[in-house]
Amino acid sequence: MKIISIETFTNEYIGLVRIRTDEGDEGWGQTSTYNSDITAQVVHRQVAPHILGLNGLDIEDLNREVLEREHKFPGTYLYRALCGLDTALWDIKAKRKNKSVCQLLGGESNSIPVYASSMQREISPEAEAERLLSLKEQHGYFAFKFRIGKECGHDVDQWPGRTEAIIKEVRKVLGDQVSLLVDANSAFTPSKAIEVGYMLQDFGVSHFEEPCPYWKPDWTREVKDALEIDVSGGEQDNDMRIWRHMIDTKVVDIVQPDVCYMGGVTRTLKVAKMANEANLPVTLHSANLSLVTLFSAHIMGSIENAGKYLEYSIEGLDYYPWQDNLFSPGFKIIDGHLQIGKKPGWGIEINPEWLTQSKYKVSYSGSRF
Repeated sequence: MKIISIETFTNEYIGLVRIRTDEGDEGWGQTSTYNSDITAQVVHRQVAPHILGLNGLDIEDLNREVLEREHKFPGTYLYRALCGLDTALWDIKAKRKNKSVCQLLGGESNSIPVYASSMQREISPEAEAERLLSLKEQHGYFAFKFRIGKECGHDVDQWPGRTEAIIKEVRKVLGDQVSLLVDANSAFTPSKAIEVGYMLQDFGVSHFEEPCPYWKPDWTREVKDALEIDVSGGEQDNDMRIWRHMIDTKVVDIVQPDVCYMGGVTRTLKVAKMANEANLPVTLHSANLSLVTLFSAHIMGSIENAGKYLEYSIEGLDYYPWQDNLFSPGFKIIDGHLQIGKKPGWGIEINPEWLTQSKYKVSYSGSRF
């Protein structure tokens, strides 16, 4: 089964990838969101030339070929582009076996428990608590994550007093029967993160994500060692050396790779295996409703050390209008669980109308763009 073409369909936010083979296979994947028009250039310049004409079933070998041939460019855009190749090939591989990707990986899950994940910091504590309560009543969510601190904030809050206020308000409004998680997005120094962590523990929050700048793992470990609450991190990381260090030196309690930042399913599974050997759970980062959440659900439904929940963004088209009308069927939440279909591959159809509105480019076997 030889790869004969790799196509990209992009706008600034989303990049979809289609791979075709000489045996009539067709697979769909996605590069990482944001600056996807730039990532598409990397697909055609630094990925496609190395894999066209090769066997599409040797996914791990193709990953290695790209990364070794481009070993002088080990940056995020290469991994973001590689994800498009990798996820499209997993779609093909599963379709050839007439299985979903989850089933191909050994899973049989029909649904995955999720936490309803807020992306907003500009929202007031009162408004955030009320919308989370509304979603609980509508969809049966039993776990929620909200934002504290200021992104990369150097111990500065989004506005004075917001962190303390939102922790108290969300717990008061939602009650004690739901699980609460928070994300600090690299907001704090260790001393401040520990101070905030004690407050989180007092209000029964169970999960403290990225308390310190992610590029300072020793800070995060200091926070983790000081608190009883689970500390998590890893969404930004794609280098296996960093992952090995993070896991071996116990920087976090929960590892959180992002499938698209990592470069696809293949490399994410390697991180999950390393974490499993260290008895660490995996809660994948999936912060929007593009294909990253679908990829993550199939992986979480198959790995041994899946965490308690999958991240599920609650931001609609008013916040992320670029999520609209990408594929069908869309995501469905029942009683706080994301439903996973068992149709072959990723189990979805890409919307033709969306494709016609995107920027198109193709690399064919024997050509270089």
